[in-house]
Amino acid sequence: MTERAASRTAILVCQGRAVADGRMGIGRFSDPVAVELLADGERELVDLVRAGAVPKGFGARMEYELLSATSEVLAARTVAIDEAVRESAHPQLVILGAGLDARAWRMPELAGVAVFEVDRPASQAEKRERLGEREAIGDVRFVPVDFAEDSLGAALTAAGHDRTRSTTWIWEGVVPYLTPAQIAETVVEVAEHSAPGSRLIITYPTPNRVYHYGRKAMELLLTVSGRTNPMAREPQRSTWTPEAMAALLAEHGFAVTGDRDLQAVSVAAGIEGKRKSLRADGHVVIADRR
Repeated sequence: MTERAASRTAILVCQGRAVADGRMGIGRFSDPVAVELLADGERELVDLVRAGAVPKGFGARMEYELLSATSEVLAARTVAIDEAVRESAHPQLVILGAGLDARAWRMPELAGVAVFEVDRPASQAEKRERLGEREAIGDVRFVPVDFAEDSLGAALTAAGHDRTRSTTWIWEGVVPYLTPAQIAETVVEVAEHSAPGSRLIITYPTPNRVYHYGRKAMELLLTVSGRTNPMAREPQRSTWTPEAMAALLAEHGFAVTGDRDLQAVSVAAGIEGKRKSLRADGHVVIADRR
């Protein structure tokens, strides 16, 4: 995964949250900061999707459909994650692969919480530029990590993370692009830096051939139409069953307290949309450290 590809994916996720804000899961989902982190050109597509103004050109239509689908998924998984964060109320929050995540700038519950944003150095530099002078609610600490070379635990310790205090960990939208071995290695490091009672929140995809081939088709159509494909350098490397994910977490001292598919989250939050099968394939698991 290159820096540029990671940045492009982060933009798509941010656009998805901007589309959903004030339109989906009202009362359960809100991210008014997302649109402020986007450049003018990135907001244009957001405005089209929010207005339901379907473009006529083939390439533009593909981008429209991708963002529309992304917004439904993002609304659901953000609801599930935010509620799990509020419920845990731990003094430390670590966001792995933070991208353009705006929780530390929009969630009042994070006042006084030490928020560690872990990401690649170039991605963090871009985010800080986009944030400008915006004041964070939490005590944000950027933790630059080159995942191919750096130790996550050492980087967190250097940034002031205290492994003796309970921590909430968010691992959102990253697992699909890692191998099972890479995922297991990260869980080991998270466990080593988690005091009893700490919480790990992970989003992950379940095995589904329809989704796999649908994604490939969308990527091909974007490429053929000459449009930027944000998924081009992020091939899906793993899928998980709930049983396999629970077994991995249990092996490292985490007990699953909840595992829901995003369609179930959508129904509970009143999030409507056309991509029920797409949301059903994504899961959010919540596990607490014993």
